[in-house]
Order: sequence, then C-alpha cells, then structure tokens
Amino acid sequence: MNLLLAEVAQATQRLADAGVPSPRNDAEELAAFVHGVKRGELHSVKDSDFDARYWETIARREAREPLQHITGRAFFRYLELQVGPGVFVPRPETESVVGWAIDAVRAMDVVEPLIVDLCTGSGAIALAMAQEVPRSRVHAVELSEDALKWTRKNVEGSRVKLSQGDARDALPELEGQVDLLVSNPPYIPLTEWEYVAPEARDYDPELSLFSGEDGLDLIRGIERTAHRLLRPGGVVVIEHADTQGGQVPWIFTEERGWADAADHPDLNNRPRFATARKAMP
Repeated sequence: MNLLLAEVAQATQRLADAGVPSPRNDAEELAAFVHGVKRGELHSVKDSDFDARYWETIARREAREPLQHITGRAFFRYLELQVGPGVFVPRPETESVVGWAIDAVRAMDVVEPLIVDLCTGSGAIALAMAQEVPRSRVHAVELSEDALKWTRKNVEGSRVKLSQGDARDALPELEGQVDLLVSNPPYIPLTEWEYVAPEARDYDPELSLFSGEDGLDLIRGIERTAHRLLRPGGVVVIEHADTQGGQVPWIFTEERGWADAADHPDLNNRPRFATARKAMP
C-alpha cells in the first residue's frame, strides 16, 4: 500500500467517526481531487507526491461541509456541474426522476418537445433533459440570484434557455404549449428543520429546502403553473420527500383538470416523485 492509500484509510475512519454517510467514497474522492487523478488511480500516486492539503479537505468534510462544495463540482447522470455556496447540490435520487421524465418525453413521439424545469438550481435537470433528448427545447426557471450565478455557468453553451422568476407565475408566454414540466422544488416541512442532515441544513440555501408547515406549499403553486403551461395530454413530474408518498398525487386531482396521478419509487423503493397528465378538454 502506498502512502496515499494509507492516508485514505485513516481519513475514512475520521469521516466515519464524524458521522459522514459515505466515508470511504468521500475520502477517495477528496484524495483524487487534491492529487489530480481519478479514484481508480490513487495507487499510482508516488509517496513523494503526497499533498498534505489532503488533510485540510478532510477536516472540512469532517465538519460536514458538503463534498461538492470542497471540490466545486457535482456529478449528475452524464453531467459534471459547478456548484458551491448559494445553490442546491443535486442529489442522486433526482436522477431517477429525470430518467422517468426522459422516458415519458420519448414516448410522446414529439419531434421537438417543449420542456420546462422549475426551481432549476444548478440546472441539473434541465441540462440532463437537453442532453438526453437531443431535439428538445428546454426552459429553466430559478428565483434566487445566488443560485443563478452557478446556473449561468452550467448552462453556458447549452441549448437551455434560462430565466429568473417565481415558479408560481413563470413563463406566461408558453401557456398551453409545454409537453413536459419537471421540478425538484423545496418540500421539507418547516417543523423538520432540526432533523435535516447538516450538509443540507447548514449549506444548501433555505429557499431550496423548506416550503411551509407541511412542505407542500410550493408544490401546490406548481400544480397551478403546470396546468397553465401544459398542453392537453402534457405531463408533470415533481419530486417530493419519501415521507410524502400519497400526499402529492392528491394535489393533482380530476376536479383540477388532471388524470393518471400517481407516485413512483426511487432506487431504494421509497416514494420519491409524483406524475400526472393534463386532462383532455
């Protein structure tokens, strides 16, 4: 074992003792980041090339600063995104939301589907849709100026059209034209603040996390936006907490102009997102 791998083993234990959920992964990611190699190449770093700054990054992660803030990057499906203070760090569970949305758009057999991503944050969902649905027209909306500093960097050079605005009254010029609307909005109840992981509670912007007493305030607003923007037969896909399974589909009722409202599980088989189709007139 070379020096770096020995240090990674020690760092893993330190992170585990600090309560970091994925200590081995994070210790290796930080080692690769500091030394400019891939995780699978850590064994190739010469002992003389060991960089003591590695332990500075471990101390930051030990204090529960998000891994992505330390490295300045987040990986999402096939994307590498720039992230940092002021923007929500995309989570792996959202990848299954996007996967379902991509399959739904492809099944529509629309030549140039019109897609809207509300509360886009880093732009992860919008960029993934644009990349994996090649002829799509993708609009992304974000309210926070702090988040937009990162979004603009990520969407630069892409086909995503970015605008600043409130998800509840966004994009009036697209009313009745959108094929699919997708969102990962804030959905944590204010009453659960103390139970949120330190990485999110202390570093993700509050605007991206909390939404009223039951966590569903903005989702109720997005329901109205989705109905306004979607064409008849268009589809809405919206992420929610795994504890809100069953609650969100009830927001998309037949009385409000929806059909086929349903919940879907994530990779851990926990309810993660709801979908509905705008009813035909």
